[in-house]
This record gives sequence, structure tokens and C-alpha cells, in this order.
Amino acid sequence: MFKQVVSGSLLLIGLLSCAPDQNYLQVHKDDHIVLIGNNLGSRMMNYGWFETELQLRYPDSTLIIRNMCDGGNMPGFNPHSGRDNPWAFPGAEQHYDELGTNSGSEGHFESPDQWLSRLEADIIIAFFGFSESYQGEAGLDRYKKELKAFISHTLSQKYHGHSPPRLVLVSPVAFENLSDTYDLPDGTLENLNLALYTKAMQEVALAHNVEFVDAFNPSKHWMESSSQPLTIDGLQLNEYGYQQFSTFLADQIFGKSKSPSPHRELVHEAVQEKNWLWHNDFKIPNGVHVFGRRYNPFGPDNYPAELAKIREMTAIRDQAIWKAAKGERTDLRSADEQTSPLPVVKTNFELKVEGAAPRYLYGTEALASITTAPGYQIELLASESEFPDLANPVQLSFDNQGRLWVATMPTYPHWRPGDPKPNDKILILTDEDHDGKADKQIIFADSLHLPTGFEITHDGVFV
Repeated sequence: MFKQVVSGSLLLIGLLSCAPDQNYLQVHKDDHIVLIGNNLGSRMMNYGWFETELQLRYPDSTLIIRNMCDGGNMPGFNPHSGRDNPWAFPGAEQHYDELGTNSGSEGHFESPDQWLSRLEADIIIAFFGFSESYQGEAGLDRYKKELKAFISHTLSQKYHGHSPPRLVLVSPVAFENLSDTYDLPDGTLENLNLALYTKAMQEVALAHNVEFVDAFNPSKHWMESSSQPLTIDGLQLNEYGYQQFSTFLADQIFGKSKSPSPHRELVHEAVQEKNWLWHNDFKIPNGVHVFGRRYNPFGPDNYPAELAKIREMTAIRDQAIWKAAKGERTDLRSADEQTSPLPVVKTNFELKVEGAAPRYLYGTEALASITTAPGYQIELLASESEFPDLANPVQLSFDNQGRLWVATMPTYPHWRPGDPKPNDKILILTDEDHDGKADKQIIFADSLHLPTGFEITHDGVFV
């Protein structure tokens, strides 16, 4: 069987070994592909291999690919702290009687339909069945009804304005047995439930003439035959697992690729850069101020402009991906300079004397200004004067070796579009000569974004 894929013109991609009734989706030159769903899809954005695979297969296209997945999402239930209701589409609440109470969430974060319309989705790849599988056999009937309602709603929409989206359902992957290495289940019960929900998805997809990909059975075989783990914890694929899964998924949906591209690493780098910007849009930190209950009175001053700038920068990175597929590298810094400038945000700090800026005290000068209760004494261990990386500390803790650990957040409350990428840190300060003052700094971790806290344990440090 020959398969034709549209990418500007008709392109013959090869002779496929498949069942006679096997159908693949056609990719058009300017398709917008959106991933929705839960666990399996949500972590795909961390690695970027699926999009890399697609962009390499269609180097003459201008594909726009976005990932809207979140670990707790279900076909009809998409809870969000910045939206007044958790339902993914009208009528979804009838499938969730026990979740029908008001969660108290507030805000104007857009609904799934609004986002899909904004993204002009042509192809929707939906990853469901994992979170739902924990309901076991008792939850199957409700899940099938919910999935049917989701399909009917989705195929009744015209997100790109001209026709319903092409929809693909993807089952969960299997649960990997890592119990010999970690204190984890062996996956027996989990895989029984995952198999049930995979079969249910397949039945619903067939009844509604929707494309379906069984990822459960192939991944179970990979896990049983692989010489190295494919997951980090039995249920979440690691990078090696996602590389294997991404090629499999692209083959299953769009047909097998004929020839490898020499630009894989360049495209992957560009995809990851774009995903970082997209993540700071769709899952922007500090959302309580951006679109949530604290939006008023200060949110309107800067966040709409910041989101607009992020979207301009993301579009630049889409173009960088298309160029990378042809072996070209984009000067992102120069391109970003052409995006909209951010408005100056006025401070609400009132000076007692006009023009007299506040003066911060450091080190011994600050120490001399502190009055302690009788019997107490404060000593200076370290300050920003000796260790500039200490700026904006948010948590500190001593370990059992007497070392001071500090989490710093110079990017608080979150990254400002156009600035260098966040480089928040966890520092260790040591007193090497035991004179009561820190004289050595170790950067335990850097390139972090808002490390609000950490805990030192015998297993390591949880951030």
C-alpha cells in the first residue's frame, strides 16, 4: 500500500507494510497540531522528540505544534485553579457527580475550547486512559460514556474555522516493573486496569470512526525486552522511552518515515527552545496574578503585555524550527529584539521624601542596626557583599555538617519575557576555617525557576 502525505504538494513517502485497511492522517503544509490529555502527553513536552520527528518528516511544511496536556486532565474534567469551572466542554459535569461541587477556583484562564480555537487546531492527538484507569473496572462504563461525549463535542467544533479537527485517541503505555530496583509496585494490577481502559478506548474509537493508537501492548513488549529502563518510576517514560515512543507514535499516526534527516539535533534544540516559551505561556508561573483571583488590581498593568510578548517570541521559534529542518540556525537574540517592548510598571512604594530612594543595609552595617532581646546574639555568616549569588534568598537550612543551604530566586515572581532565562540557584555556604564566617560557596543546582523550597534528607535534597 502506498501512502501519500500532503506537504505543499503530494509527496510519496514509501511502501508501507500494514494491514489493508490501515489509514494514516495526511499532513498539510500549514497544519496546526495540538496534543491534549494527561500523563503520557504531559511529559512529552519535556523531551520534544515527537515534535522533532514530525518537523523532520515534513521539512517543507510550516507545522505549528502545541502541547496542552496536564497530568490530571480527563476527557471532560480539566481542573484549573485559574478558571471558574473545571469542565472541558458543556455537559461534561454529568459524568462527575462527586466532582460537581464548587472547588472555589477563580479566574479567566481560557477553557479548552477557547485555547483550541486560539491555536486553530487542525489535528488533535488526545492522550487519555491513564489517570482514569485508577478507577478500575468499576469506572469503565462512566469512562466510555465520557469519552463518547468528548468525541462528539470535539468533532462538532471548527477550531480553525473551516472544518472539524482530525482526532486521534492514544492509549496509555504499560506500567514497567522496576520493583527490583525501587520500592514500587510490580505493575500487575496497574497493567490489568490499563489493558481494560485501552480496550475500552479502542471500542469507543471504532464505534465513532476515530483513529486510535494502542500504545499499551507495544510498550509492554518494549519494557519486557529492553536492556535498560524506559521509565523513571514505572509509569512515566524517561528520555530513552520517549525517543522510542515518539517514533512509534509518528509511524502509527502518519505512516513510516523513509529516510533519516541530518538535522535532528538542530531541530530538537529548536523544538526545546520553543517548548520552553510555550510552557511559560500555557503554564505561566504566578498564574494567580496573571489570570487568577489576584489579577485585580495589579495584573492588568503588565501581564497582558507579557503574554503578548511571549507569544511573539514563540512564533519566532516556530520559524526557527522550520529553518532548522533545512539545516539553518536562527539568531534568536536579534529576532527577539524586534518584539514588542514591555510597558514600564510603576512601583506602589511611596517614598517618604520625594527623590530619596530607600537604602539597603548590608553586612556589619545591618548587624549594627539590629536590637536583640536580652540573652540573644546575632552573628554575620554571609551576605550578598561577599556572595552576590545570595540575592533574593527564599529559604535556608543548615545540614548536619554545619553547612548553610540557601535557595535563591532572583527571577521572582517569575521570568520576565526578554530577560535572560532564569538562573535561580541552590547554594551551599561552608565555613572552611571555622571562624564563624562562610568563606566558600558551592552551587548545588542552577538554571532553576522559582525553587520555593527544599528539604534535606538521607536520600538527597528534594527541591
